[in-house]
Amino acid sequence: MIEMMIVVAIIAILVSILVPNFIRARAQAQTAACEANLKEIATALELYETDNEKYPSSGTVNAGNTDLQPYLKQTPVDPAAGTGAYYTFTVTGGGASSATYTIVCPGVHDPGTLQNISPNTTLTHIQYTSAAGFSASN
Repeated sequence: MIEMMIVVAIIAILVSILVPNFIRARAQAQTAACEANLKEIATALELYETDNEKYPSSGTVNAGNTDLQPYLKQTPVDPAAGTGAYYTFTVTGGGASSATYTIVCPGVHDPGTLQNISPNTTLTHIQYTSAAGFSASN
């Protein structure tokens, strides 16, 4: 009986060590997928601008966005937000040379998985700006 209790205690200790690591790894994978999707959308925006000499109007990256669909292999879905939550982008500025864009990830990500972001930040959305790269927003 004592041996059985020792085995159960050892298993409980191992589980208490491993579960947080698995949760952190999943959050890091979701963040990496979101960042890859943001880069893919940024590439699609740049390709659109190259072909049309202007950026598309601000909008949502979904199957209904006929401007960007030819430049995307598939509609990106953020694993943290799930199905039905789409990336949005905002284009600001005048002509193609002075215009900038911001793409926002729909999911809420663990700030601990983001580089150069305060761990005290909560409800963090990842965004990509053509002028500044990756950052976090609430």
